[in-house]
Amino acid sequence: MDKIDVRQIRRRLGLNQHQFWSRIGVTQSGGSRYESGRVMPQAVRQLLRLVHLEGIDVGRVKREDYEVLEYLKADQRELYDSLKKQARNKRQRSA
Repeated sequence: MDKIDVRQIRRRLGLNQHQFWSRIGVTQSGGSRYESGRVMPQAVRQLLRLVHLEGIDVGRVKREDYEVLEYLKADQRELYDSLKKQARNKRQRSA
């Protein structure tokens, strides 16, 4: 993530700085500094990855969702893999 050109990602998504950075709780001026080379904190990099690269609406994610995911991965691996495959297939059919 450190090597990724954030400005390029933003432009590829067709967003202005305010639109892009506000989705992860960063001001436009703060985002501008990151785009100009200022070191981006790990938490901001991870939010950027989740929201703008993975397409996750973090406002909709709840702790219990994460807990269910972790439970399935640890204790119900076959069910987790099956659900993951079904979700991927549905997403591909929708695209």
